[in-house]
Amino acid sequence: MAEKKLTGKVPREAIRLMELPRLPPYVIDGYKALVDLTGTVSDAMDECGLVGVIPAAVLLPVNPGKRIVGPALTVRNAPRREQIHKAASEKINTMGEAEAHNLAEPGDVLVIDGLTGCSNLGGQSATMGMRQGEIGAVLDGSIRDPDQYREMGFPVWCRGFTPITGKWRLQTVEINGAVRIAGIQVQPGDLVCADDAGVCFVPRAEAAKVLEIARKIDAGDTKRKGDIAGGVAVADLMQRSYK
Repeated sequence: MAEKKLTGKVPREAIRLMELPRLPPYVIDGYKALVDLTGTVSDAMDECGLVGVIPAAVLLPVNPGKRIVGPALTVRNAPRREQIHKAASEKINTMGEAEAHNLAEPGDVLVIDGLTGCSNLGGQSATMGMRQGEIGAVLDGSIRDPDQYREMGFPVWCRGFTPITGKWRLQTVEINGAVRIAGIQVQPGDLVCADDAGVCFVPRAEAAKVLEIARKIDAGDTKRKGDIAGGVAVADLMQRSYK
């Protein structure tokens, strides 16, 4: 099969993987079926000794009420060295997340290791990603056009908002390589779970194991909620094992 035509926004050698390593669909579906997505996954990761959870107080959900589960399509940005006015006057745009959109498959989650203060993703770029089948984005950095994400229903978690463009201030230096999001290392293809409470990054190699534990926790929580609603005495509740 011929290699996919690229946009040229980043050098070919900066694209570490043309295709993501992918989990079986039943694993993705298993995570989607969890009642309390990130809370349950966080507890399961604790039991596995895995660190990969970021609270919503750190990465703000732009669209409350949304939840996503999918593989990480990664982008790494770095500050540019050029003088901003020179870059702007010469129209030299070195943002390259469009290349990630170009490589995206339906169900992917755009994960950007970016900058705070200038935009790492704008509304038109997000629209392009959504058209390609991306189900959301997680950014360690800021974005602009928040109203557009809300209007189009595209879920995003980020550091905050800014009107300042990243076109002349940042450079995309790598696609589908390792990134760090709020101190958490994320590999391309790792599982992203996100909702109003925060974001969980589950290493791809551990995803099936974490899911098995998460299902048990989820079932226990559901049983306990039923007992509470059914009027079981507090003293009895405290004596029962649910997980």
